Amino acid sequence: MENRYFYRCTQCGREYAARHIETQFVYLCPHCGRAEPNAPLTGVLEVIYDYKQIAGVLSMQRFLTFRPGVPWQYPQLWPLEYDPATLQLKGLEPRLLHNLTLPSNQLLELEWEGRAFSVLDETRNPTFSFKDRASILVVLKAIQMGVKEIAAASTGNAGSSLAGICARSGLKAQIWAPQAIPQAKLLQIKAYGAIIHLVQGDYDLAFDQSIEISRQNQWYNRNTAYNPLTIEGKKSAAFDLFIQTNGRLPDVIFVPVGDGVIISGLFKGLRDLKALGWIERLPRLIAVQSSGSDALVRYMQEGKFVFKKANTLADSISAGAPRNLYLAARSVRESQGQVIAVSDEAIVKAQMILARKYGLLAEPAAAASFAGFLKLLAEAKLDRSERPLLLLTGNGLKDVEALKRIGEFGTARFSNGTKETGDVQ
Repeated sequence: MENRYFYRCTQCGREYAARHIETQFVYLCPHCGRAEPNAPLTGVLEVIYDYKQIAGVLSMQRFLTFRPGVPWQYPQLWPLEYDPATLQLKGLEPRLLHNLTLPSNQLLELEWEGRAFSVLDETRNPTFSFKDRASILVVLKAIQMGVKEIAAASTGNAGSSLAGICARSGLKAQIWAPQAIPQAKLLQIKAYGAIIHLVQGDYDLAFDQSIEISRQNQWYNRNTAYNPLTIEGKKSAAFDLFIQTNGRLPDVIFVPVGDGVIISGLFKGLRDLKALGWIERLPRLIAVQSSGSDALVRYMQEGKFVFKKANTLADSISAGAPRNLYLAARSVRESQGQVIAVSDEAIVKAQMILARKYGLLAEPAAAASFAGFLKLLAEAKLDRSERPLLLLTGNGLKDVEALKRIGEFGTARFSNGTKETGDVQ
């Protein structure tokens, strides 16, 4: 392994050589890391680079010429083995990398009641969710390490993502999921050929079982936050956003939050950009949760974590014990953002508006970002000078049953006075 990057504990601050962490399959901080039932992880690790050295060989001007969705153009910023002389990733065929690229035109410019906002549309990724960003990096690392089998727990999207990316890469996936997983996601996982283990319980139980059994079988584990590369992989959204806005990032970003890894990954990418000297300040990160799964909201209000079983139709952000709770809270605090909770009804209404007004089919968890945006607008808590962006993290076809709820609202009246009718058939 190369020594151009190392791992640092986000809790105790201890630093570890990449060789030790990666060759020994260490996931959490050896000193303070804990993965306990119904509790957030402690000792989550993050990847730290020599930013001064990188900035000396990679300029912002050069970075902004890259095509979005192709992070292999700047291998210096990834914890993968590469040849500094040729800037090629070792042991990874160009054809494989080509097959794992993301859409280059994810940034959309929209308007609501005269207020402009942007959307980063992740619904067209290889397996139709944001989770592909993490799965791709984990799979590439596994290939370089000679690993053939990867395990993960999921409410649906992470599992289908890992299954699909493994299928494209010739690896085997083992997925743990709650029995209540949406049928569309279950079918997607099975179609990709993964082995799925349905547990008699919720996501938190699936998470714990996947760790225990993957440890017994010596499988590489992709669990969110538990494997630090899941956070690292998701930072690519910040890089793609930086490129697509030509360096002019939004002022505020609305992020759906369940386990807390998407917001932490986005925060990591933004911090990397700041460490490189390419931006002066971070956008404010707004963490949006369902009121039925609001552990982060309660933690930041009360200053302590108390487990409460999640109950929300937005399965992708349903987590009674967000595994990356502490880093998610740090992401909000250090970006001077905030946390908000929205009802499931507000989420379904937001899902309906996205579909009927903008032609964007988002699953409930993804629509939560729009619901949060609408809530702050209604409460006049979003400054007119701020340029907002929403993350749409998953495709609506991943939860067909949720789409049927749109019809329950019957007629919708938008701000321009037009009526939109029609039940979902």
